[in-house]
Amino acid sequence: MIARVRAPELRGRGWLNTGGRSLTLADLRGKVVLLDFWTFCCVNCLHVLDELRPLEEKFGDALVVIGVHSPKFEHERDPAALAAAVERYGVHHPVLDDADMAMWQQYAAKAWPTLSVIDPEGYVVASMAGEGHAEGLVRLLDELIATHEARGTLHRGDGPYVPPAAPDTLLRFPGKAIELPNGNLLVSDSSRHSLAELAPDGETLIRRIGTGERGRADGPAAAASFSEPQGLCLLPPGTAGYDVVVADTVNHLLRGLRLDTGEVTTVAGTGRPWRSAEDDGESLSSPWDVAWFAGRVIVAMAGIHQLWWFDPATGAAGVYAGTTVESLRDGALPDVWMAQPSGLSAAGDRLWIADAETSALRWIEAEELHTAVGQGLFDFGHVDGPARDALLQHPLGVGALPDGSVLVADTYNGAVRRFDPASGEVSTVDSGLAEPSDVLVTRDGSVIVVESGAHRLVRLAPGVVKTVAGERHRTERPPSPLAPGEVTLDVIFTPAPGQKLDTTYGPSTRLVVSASPPELLLEGEGTTTDLSRRLVLNPAVPKGILQVVAQAATCDADVEHAACHLTRQDWGVPVVVEAGAPHRLPLILRGLDTTR
Repeated sequence: MIARVRAPELRGRGWLNTGGRSLTLADLRGKVVLLDFWTFCCVNCLHVLDELRPLEEKFGDALVVIGVHSPKFEHERDPAALAAAVERYGVHHPVLDDADMAMWQQYAAKAWPTLSVIDPEGYVVASMAGEGHAEGLVRLLDELIATHEARGTLHRGDGPYVPPAAPDTLLRFPGKAIELPNGNLLVSDSSRHSLAELAPDGETLIRRIGTGERGRADGPAAAASFSEPQGLCLLPPGTAGYDVVVADTVNHLLRGLRLDTGEVTTVAGTGRPWRSAEDDGESLSSPWDVAWFAGRVIVAMAGIHQLWWFDPATGAAGVYAGTTVESLRDGALPDVWMAQPSGLSAAGDRLWIADAETSALRWIEAEELHTAVGQGLFDFGHVDGPARDALLQHPLGVGALPDGSVLVADTYNGAVRRFDPASGEVSTVDSGLAEPSDVLVTRDGSVIVVESGAHRLVRLAPGVVKTVAGERHRTERPPSPLAPGEVTLDVIFTPAPGQKLDTTYGPSTRLVVSASPPELLLEGEGTTTDLSRRLVLNPAVPKGILQVVAQAATCDADVEHAACHLTRQDWGVPVVVEAGAPHRLPLILRGLDTTR
């Protein structure tokens, strides 16, 4: 019999969405508690927020969801930035600020996102990494609620969530902006789930497209609805029966907008997130930006670390660049690695890309991907100078200038940066901004910055350039000590209640392993269908990152029309190689405690 594990106490720097109250596990006794370890830069964490909303509604009087915010980037440690993110992404449950990642360590989390379930008696009964767990959680919650209601240990009633005061501004966390043929500006008003057409001054509202409520309805401007829309792309005249492509991010859709009537239609996507290669060309995953390049719309598919193409004339779509592995690797398309691409700007034969999670500025030319600025998933900062040494911090937007240089919305540094390909230099042209998320270069050459955290558009003063020799940062997650030489990697997966492994189309599991630096691994790199792998670590490399991608296909058991599910997670596991350390690295894709 497996010993039951008491849930570690909830401790952190502070709480949000509780009306100023600090919560303890004793306060939550009698409820099922779901801890969601997240960080607001992580698109997979944002997917989980959306997956949890129906669970919170269905089990509201018996379930308490608590977001445990364990930050990756330095900017995410700022309590004001966290409070803004909680509002921006519609987090309607208490959030614990785990600034020093104490809870992350106590609950043995190794990936964003990680979920831990605590039963009404205070025991951890399940943990799982990644997204796509909603169906399994429903079954688990049904079982826990029935068991503890029968025992008399379940206490129904209101939870501890206290909503903050509603804000009143013209825009709320706007995402992207484009210039329309008439000179007006079209802005994705992301947290208001709508589009706003503004006069050229960027302040006067002409019209709003969308109800302002989260939804996915097509129709006229007053009836259509979106869910946290982001990117916008103006099509060449006559391309399709609409004028603008909208990246409807949380709906996992592309929408078409007719400017003359305000009519909105769905033009690509199924409304459910991409789960496997079988979805290629059909389901999307958090499209974050769109740009017209080489005769097609290119889509920054942030949710699966790829670029896709979309043909408005035919409605067809497909993979353009990226393999879904989250990392930084250049080369010929499509076999490259990206990490949450979030901003696009076309300039002649080049497509510029803001690759957010690698804090990188990259470009595609002649079917090859190149990196101008950026060093990897865990290196970031605010440093100007030669591009090979310069650092950004989670950029979300990019805008090409007529002189061949490019401006970057360096979001978590609160700055606009400039890269000059001719000199190879990076400079800062403005700073002190509140999470700039896009840079728009208008037809007359002026520059408009979408200052998302300040809920406004601002014009960049011309000619201002300053050099910043700022700080270099590196994500400091607690590393896993491993012995040099032979070690075993075990990815632990247990199908959710009511599901079984699905071998209908071949092996049900897949494991991909690589390392940074590559020299860390002497043996064990590559792809297999076994979730256990023998690795050989190089004793001459004292530390590095093991990059692990695991997935498991399951289907509903013992039902006539079984639904299929795919559980997938990417880990970037920091490791230190030292004598006497363990010879095994366990990672939990989904784990259930069957002793409850």
